[in-house]
Amino acid sequence: MRIQDPHSEWWARRRNSRALAAIALAAALAAALPAASAADDGGLLPARARELAYLVRQDCGSCHGMTLKGGLGAPLLPEILAGKHEDALAAIILDGMPGTPMPPWRPLLTEAEAAWIVRALKEGLP
Repeated sequence: MRIQDPHSEWWARRRNSRALAAIALAAALAAALPAASAADDGGLLPARARELAYLVRQDCGSCHGMTLKGGLGAPLLPEILAGKHEDALAAIILDGMPGTPMPPWRPLLTEAEAAWIVRALKEGLP
C-alpha cells in the first residue's frame, strides 16, 4: 500500500475542493439568512403572503363577501377598518367571535400572519 505524500497534487486538489465546498455552503447559508430574518421580524415570505391573500379572498370572502364589502360578516374594507386597533382585529382573526359565525383561525395561522392580514386589509388587499 502506497502512502500519499501530503504535498502531492492529489492532496492539493482534495483540499481545494473541500475549501470550495465550505465556501459554497457559507454563501448558501448567508443567502438564506435575509429570508429567515424577514419572516422573524413580522414580514412574510412572498409565497406565504400570496397564500394568505388567497385565503382572505376565498375563505374570508365566503362570509365577508367576495369583494369584502360585507355579507354574513362585516365589510373588511380599508375605510371601515381605519379606526380599528390592529391588535384587536388580529385577536378576532385568531380567536373568532363566540356566538357569531366568525371561526377561530389560530389553529391555521400564526400571530404574525394574522397581523399581516390585518395590515393587508387596512392597506387594501391586492
